[in-house]
Amino acid sequence: MAEKEEAAAPAPAPAFLRNRYWVLRHGKSIPNEKGIIVSSMENGIRPEYQLAEEGVIQAQLAGELFLEELKENGIPLDSVRICYSPFARTSHTARVAASALSIPFEGPQCKVIEDLRERYFGPSFELKSHDKYAEIWALDEKDPFAQPEGGESVNDVATRLSTVISKLELEFERCAILVVSHGDPLQILQTVLQAAKQEGSTGSEDVVSRLQAVRSPSVLSQHRKFALLTGELRGVV
Repeated sequence: MAEKEEAAAPAPAPAFLRNRYWVLRHGKSIPNEKGIIVSSMENGIRPEYQLAEEGVIQAQLAGELFLEELKENGIPLDSVRICYSPFARTSHTARVAASALSIPFEGPQCKVIEDLRERYFGPSFELKSHDKYAEIWALDEKDPFAQPEGGESVNDVATRLSTVISKLELEFERCAILVVSHGDPLQILQTVLQAAKQEGSTGSEDVVSRLQAVRSPSVLSQHRKFALLTGELRGVV
């Protein structure tokens, strides 16, 4: 088990979590402007798919808003951890947000996590028009355990994101964790965390089991209800 890091002051969190979580969808990216789907790791990390000019502004504003929320809640900056997807658009967003918080991006408070990457929609969707998202969302609503050909299902993403949260809960304690990721992963993460929060006491402190228990078709098929705009910051739990 990893050694827990303790912040200077506690931040209130649900009984089953040791930390508080915020999510931030990346700012408007070059793929957003071009209207194309970039979901593979190979393409996602390419620098030409980072933030557009408008997205940089969105990321800056999100960082400033997060700083305001920290101050309002009496949360010290040394308790902040920024965890981000390795894609160019998310790492760019995290870097800008960290700068707004005066947190060194190359320092120990910022951490890239591969499992926060974009949901891979499969080769038949990669680099295609955003119009094809409608096909994915129709499949998700019908069966969130069904995979688009060669891609990830909602449940696949929920599984890896639940693992991320479980690892963060082991690594950190009493921290304010900003998760910088993508539209679908953050919708799915919110769905699972909110369901776990609403579940009430289960008599178990095992985060893995709790998150696993709520990953049912009826819950996961509703992930679109938690959609985020580009550059949108949201407190989750």
